[in-house]
Amino acid sequence: MFSHKNVIATVALAALAGACATSTTGPSPGTSAPAFGRAATAQEVAAWDISIPPSGAGLPAGGGTAKQGEVVYVAQCQACHGPKGAGKPADVLVGGVGSLASDKPMRTVGSYWPYATTLFDYTRRAMPATKPLSLTNDEVYAVTAYLLYLNGIVGESAEMNAQTLPKVVMPNRDNFIVVYPRRAP
Repeated sequence: MFSHKNVIATVALAALAGACATSTTGPSPGTSAPAFGRAATAQEVAAWDISIPPSGAGLPAGGGTAKQGEVVYVAQCQACHGPKGAGKPADVLVGGVGSLASDKPMRTVGSYWPYATTLFDYTRRAMPATKPLSLTNDEVYAVTAYLLYLNGIVGESAEMNAQTLPKVVMPNRDNFIVVYPRRAP
């Protein structure tokens, strides 16, 4: 027996099927592949192609210091990562150097991450978690400098930018095994 909801659902499905049957964006005659969407333009691809490799190739213009980054961190990061990267509710970002071989390893920016450019890349594309891609390049450089400073990797006045960031040597840089080598861009 059909209920009122079943009748509405059946009518909606029939309307959708009819719309699809008369669509002008379907496959071309003689092909079986559906024609969904369109090819992305070069500008659209460039806007999303923001990956930064360990070499730092493609780092954008801009820069920032730890002092500047502290302001950004308090406003944008502290609610999830705690004061000075102490964690809670999200991951701890500071400390743990020398703990990776222990019974309780701490995988933090300072103890685990092999490249400072990876920190910039991840922060720019994924943070803050509620508004990814919302920080300016200067803010990302500054927050990166602040986290590196908190981990004792750079000084408080060191400016991180496209030239200086790839030169930062992370404490765990040489402790990764390259299984599948990547080609440099």
